[in-house]
Amino acid sequence: MTDISSLQPVATFCGNCDCGCPQLFIDETAPADRRVVITDDFGQRVQMSADQFGSLIEDAKAGKLDSVAVA
Repeated sequence: MTDISSLQPVATFCGNCDCGCPQLFIDETAPADRRVVITDDFGQRVQMSADQFGSLIEDAKAGKLDSVAVA
């Protein structure tokens, strides 16, 4: 994965360990369609637009992702 030190951190998911928890960032220097960045603990990342991220949040709030959640 490329350096994330220039990205603006928004949220850390987990945060209870030192495993390299998944994180949400904003990349102000990226094109608008790649400004939201989600990293995982395997060194990978996904980039998307704010509209795409908003759609993901709406689906999560509506329960469409509940079957993916692991207890």
